[in-house]
Amino acid sequence: MEISLLAFASSSDAFGFTSRQVSCDPDDTPLTIVRRIAPQVDIGSLRVALDCEFTTWDTPVRDARELAFIPPVSGG
Repeated sequence: MEISLLAFASSSDAFGFTSRQVSCDPDDTPLTIVRRIAPQVDIGSLRVALDCEFTTWDTPVRDARELAFIPPVSGG
């Protein structure tokens, strides 16, 4: 299956893209996908979302169409 990856703000610098399509299996997790495409990225402060809903790094992507990487944000 194909999934769209989105990297927002500073995470796009770390990943080297803002959007990208990758092949994956339904049982892959966000963590396994990151380790395959960008093993150098430190995910410690990143949040992850599947189809616009926050999730955990070990949740299988199943039939999700979009995987987003979201760095910490601040505002006022």
